Amino acid sequence: MLVIAGTIRVPPQNVAGLRPHMLAMLNASRAEDGCIVYSYAEDIEEPGLIRVFEAWRDRAALDAHIETDHLAAWRESWPLYGVSDRRLTAYEVAGETPL
Repeated sequence: MLVIAGTIRVPPQNVAGLRPHMLAMLNASRAEDGCIVYSYAEDIEEPGLIRVFEAWRDRAALDAHIETDHLAAWRESWPLYGVSDRRLTAYEVAGETPL
């Protein structure tokens, strides 16, 4: 499994306008083969800081996701809303244990 975690920044006044684009991305990504989790959340202490969390079955599923039209459309919306400072990291996960 691959876990992707990180952040993007959006001017706080633009979050509401970006929200429909985020929802479209979430819904399309969650429907992809190999997507286990796909979520965004705005940080409570830092308005405009969007936390990203994804889990993919394997690298092939993530690679397929990277080539989708909905990812391209999502990225095309970024300049309109001032999305910046994208910081995502991929983690290879061998297993999981509930806490």
